[in-house]
Amino acid sequence: MKITDLYRYPVKSMGGEALQSSALDQWGLLGDRVWAVKDRDRASIQVGKKSATLMQCRARFVSEPTAANRSAPISIRFPDQVELKNGDPAIGAKLSTVVGLPAELTPITAEPFRREPPPPGTDMEAYLRAMFARNADEPLPDLSVFPQEVMAYEAPPGTWFDALPILLMTIQGLDALTKARSESRFDVRRFRPNILIDAGGEGFVENQWVGKTMRIGDVQLGIEMACPRCIMTTHGFDDLPKDSKIMRALVQQNGGNAGVYARVIKGGTIRTGDTCIIGS
Repeated sequence: MKITDLYRYPVKSMGGEALQSSALDQWGLLGDRVWAVKDRDRASIQVGKKSATLMQCRARFVSEPTAANRSAPISIRFPDQVELKNGDPAIGAKLSTVVGLPAELTPITAEPFRREPPPPGTDMEAYLRAMFARNADEPLPDLSVFPQEVMAYEAPPGTWFDALPILLMTIQGLDALTKARSESRFDVRRFRPNILIDAGGEGFVENQWVGKTMRIGDVQLGIEMACPRCIMTTHGFDDLPKDSKIMRALVQQNGGNAGVYARVIKGGTIRTGDTCIIGS
């Protein structure tokens, strides 16, 4: 098994950068999801599930992040192709236009953002079905498998991750989805992994890794859980069309999951072409 692609996303829910190599520590790939867009009024984090237009923006680092300064300066290219740096006075207004409410960029902070509860009287099943794009006859994901802090906070304190610092996917999993529904484009950009692996074989081979360790050179990852997917995968951006059938295929072919989440047991540097070994 080998790494074919590495990706980091400087701003949560925006397009990111392909890498040839990356340092990796307990926080994941250096520079991954180290900025987020915050609703100034409610102090909540805006993500692609709420604001699909965020996925039409693309972020890059102006200077490389370091372990001491993970939230290094960035530049954002907006859907109208205007590009602004994080310190530009106009960037708040531009972000506010994108998400449709007063917004600003926020770096990694030690202050946790508590998850905003649904309004009183919300039909929770309908709310979750909308979030995870599940039809009435399709099962909801098992939320009990998520780390406890994920249910209380919009991201684990000190990060802007959804759940865990590393998301792995395989070429074989994407191929299985394409074979099941060739009319849809199961482009890797819809799924936003950090590490894409050619694992050999066929189907969702990564499902078998849960509960095991992966070694990439000196780096060790603990594979914790499958990644339940949500409506974000169906949004249109760049040259990808909006496509609700993406989630239908995911649910039918793999229970709504695509890829696996991992924690970092031992950090180091990883590169495209590196061999990946699954242990016990």
